[in-house]
Amino acid sequence: MTSIGGAASSGMVDWNLAVATATRLMRPGPDVSRDEARAVVAELRRHAKASEEHVRGFTRLGTEETHDTPLLVVDRPGWVRANVAGFRELLKPLLDKMQERRSGNPGNAVLGAVGGKVTGVELGLLLSFLASRVLGQYETFAPATRELPAGGNGGGRLLLVAPNIVHVERELDVEPHDFRLWVTLHEETHRTQFTAVPWLRDHLEGEIQSFLEETDVDPMTLLERVREAAQSLVGGRPEGEEDEDGHSLVELVQTPAQREILGRLTAVMSLLEGHADFVMDGVGPQVVPSVAEIREKFQQRRAKGASRLDLALRKLLGLDAKLRQYRDGERFVRAVVEEAGMDGFNRVWTSPNTLPTKAEIAKPADWIARVHRKPEA
Repeated sequence: MTSIGGAASSGMVDWNLAVATATRLMRPGPDVSRDEARAVVAELRRHAKASEEHVRGFTRLGTEETHDTPLLVVDRPGWVRANVAGFRELLKPLLDKMQERRSGNPGNAVLGAVGGKVTGVELGLLLSFLASRVLGQYETFAPATRELPAGGNGGGRLLLVAPNIVHVERELDVEPHDFRLWVTLHEETHRTQFTAVPWLRDHLEGEIQSFLEETDVDPMTLLERVREAAQSLVGGRPEGEEDEDGHSLVELVQTPAQREILGRLTAVMSLLEGHADFVMDGVGPQVVPSVAEIREKFQQRRAKGASRLDLALRKLLGLDAKLRQYRDGERFVRAVVEEAGMDGFNRVWTSPNTLPTKAEIAKPADWIARVHRKPEA
């Protein structure tokens, strides 16, 4: 197995063990022949290329030259490796801080080695669960590796998880070619957002690092959240013991500054996800004949989850918040485009100051009034 960069097994998390655990435990993909798999990969690449033009034409963002990020059609283990590399890069400042705190206590060296392996196993268990659910992903903070190239100047990469796309199209019983194009339209919108708006990546990274710098979490508190999620997967929590008001992994917020940052991040993510859904719906009827059927079935699947366990994990992992971001963000984008047109909406990409606040996501008219107000004479 390829190491996830440097001393991947040191510190708070054994990253290589996380990859190995996820790969060993993940569900097998759908039953396809080698020829069928090759055909799916080739078609996803064609659809992704076509989606670039569809998305640029609809959104009026970017040019052909702005797309310098690679497209990778991956399997489930490939998705895990890519995400572990991204997590390790993004969380390094926080984990280094936690490591320093722990290293000040005598006898923690042995406990640290054991704890890193335990956390690696538990993180791998969670990734094995998620690896069968993600259809595609634009990796914003993707470090380049030999196996997983990334765009120049810190750019990301677009991942399409072929076995999951095939699994869902069969589960929903929809036209495969239409569904594959529909998925790539959503993911291509994310790539367009970041390649056409050069400051967006650095802005997001700055917000996330500011949030992490403010974090003063006891290492055991963070590890306990991971452990709770892992135990949910293996039935470690007794029946009826789920806490309706339980914490998610993204709710480790202690300070007013963190709450402000989290509010801004929530608004940006709502904008990005809602914009992708809006574009997918806007382009879909022109190029995806069965888009209405796909949208209806997919929304039902997205809303209900696969099982009671799935619902519990979505809450713990903060995925329910992501579902709200799709809905709230799409309503914001639709309302602004209806009122101000596409060019008026695209003023959102001018600078960090023109991004909507969390309150403006809920009240688009307030964003329009602030960003489009006429200067006083």
